Amino acid sequence: MKTRVGVFFGGVSVEHEVSVISALQAMKAMDDSQYEAVPVYISKDRNWYTGEELLDIEVYKDLKQLLENAQKVSVAKSDNGNVVLQKDPVPKFGKRTVAEIDVAFPIVHGTFGEDGVLQGLFELYDLPYVGCDVMSSAVGMDKVMMKQMLRDSNLPILDYVWFYSSHWTDDSEEIINMIEERLGFPVIVKPANLGSSVGISKAENREELEEAVEEAMSFASKILVEYMVQDMKEVNCSVLGDYEEVEASVIEEVLKTEEILSYQDKYQGGGKSGDAAKGMESTDRVIPAPLDDARTIEVQELAKDTFQILGCSGVSRIDFLIDQAKDKVYVNEINTIPGSLSFYLWDPAGKNYTQLTHQLIQLALKRKRERDKLTFSIDSNLFSLQSAEGVKSGSKSNNL
Repeated sequence: MKTRVGVFFGGVSVEHEVSVISALQAMKAMDDSQYEAVPVYISKDRNWYTGEELLDIEVYKDLKQLLENAQKVSVAKSDNGNVVLQKDPVPKFGKRTVAEIDVAFPIVHGTFGEDGVLQGLFELYDLPYVGCDVMSSAVGMDKVMMKQMLRDSNLPILDYVWFYSSHWTDDSEEIINMIEERLGFPVIVKPANLGSSVGISKAENREELEEAVEEAMSFASKILVEYMVQDMKEVNCSVLGDYEEVEASVIEEVLKTEEILSYQDKYQGGGKSGDAAKGMESTDRVIPAPLDDARTIEVQELAKDTFQILGCSGVSRIDFLIDQAKDKVYVNEINTIPGSLSFYLWDPAGKNYTQLTHQLIQLALKRKRERDKLTFSIDSNLFSLQSAEGVKSGSKSNNL
C-alpha cells in the first residue's frame, strides 16, 4: 500500500506563489510507486482545497475558476484515529471524507507555514510531518532569535540591532542614534520574520534608514538592522538530515543584479520573464561556487553546525555572506523550507529530486517512531485527590 502524503502549500504569506511552485515540483518528483501525493492548497483567504486540478501550474492563472473546481476541505480525525480531509461544509448525506493522510509534507514558505504554526497543527493531530519541528521552525524563521542562538554557540554572524515597530514609533531618534553608533552606514534593514528577500532595503544615511524601516514595518512588527558587508559574495549550502546525522550539499554562488539579492533575482532569474514557474531553480547561480577547498569545507561545516544547533530536520538551506576584503565568512540566515527544497544543490552530487523527497519522508516517519516512545502525559487524576469541598474552599479563598 502506498504512503499517502498530504502536501500542504500556498498559505497567506507574501511567498504564496513561490510555495505553489515549490510544492508542484516536489509532488511531480515523488516516487509514485511508493507515495500517493495528496495536494492540499491553502488559499490566501485561509480556505483549504484538494483535487487533481491543483497539480497543474497553468490553472493558477485563474484562481477564481480553480477554486470553483477544487474541493474545499478541512482537516479532521476519523473515527479510527486517522487524519482525513473532509468536505467543507460536511454534507448531511453521502461521502464526507475526500482522502486520508499518512504523513504531511508542508511546503508553505513564510508566515503561518515556515514559522512553526502549521507544524503545531500536525503535532496536535499526531500526524508525522516532513521538516523542522515547531521550535526549530520558529527559531529559523525569526532572524533575531536565530542570530542569538548562533552567537551563543560562537558561530560567526554580522553585528545587528533589532527593535519592534512600536519602539520605532515611540522613539525613532534613539534607535537611529544607536544604529549609527554601533553599526554605522551603510546597513541592511529587514523584516525579522520574512523570506524571499521581501521588504529588505539598503540604507546609506539617516533619511534612507527611516524609509527602509517604514518599508520593513509594512511586512513585520519586528525589525532587524544589520551591518552591511560591501565587498561581499553570497553563497548558499543546503543541509539534509536530523540531530543524529547530517550531510551538506555542494555550494552555490547566487548572482544578483543589484547590491542586494532581490525577489526577482531568486525566482525570475534576475528579472527575466518566463522563469517564475521554475522557482529557485531559475536563479542565476554558479554551481559549484568558485571557492577553494578550505573555504568550501568551512562553509559546509558551518552549514551543518547551524542546522544542528537550531535543532533542524529534513532539508534546509543556509545562506552565507563572505566579506572578501576581510576574508571572513558569516552565517546570514537559514531557510527551513527552502524554495524548490534546494533540490538543485543535491543533484550535482548524484541525489536526484525523487531520492530527496523519499529521504525527507523517511526522516519524518523516523521522528514519529522516536516520539511515540516518549511520555507526554501522566496517567493520573488530580481531581480525585481533592474532595469537592476542598475545591469549593479553594475557590472562595481565591476570591478574597
